[in-house]
Amino acid sequence: MIVKHSNNLLSAYAHNKTILVKEGQAVTKGQKIAEMGNSDSDSVKLHFEIRQQGKPVDPSKYLPPR
Repeated sequence: MIVKHSNNLLSAYAHNKTILVKEGQAVTKGQKIAEMGNSDSDSVKLHFEIRQQGKPVDPSKYLPPR
């Protein structure tokens, strides 16, 4: 699943069991967009990327501080 944040920034999520939003739908901060799945592996996992102009970048620059 891909979430478009701007014309050149998006986030990508893989290994989803269920996608809870529809294409083109606006989402809000904290909204549940999908349920994690196992993609036929032995454990549930999430693959997450931030892409700028289509290329993966370090997500820590875009996530809130912990």
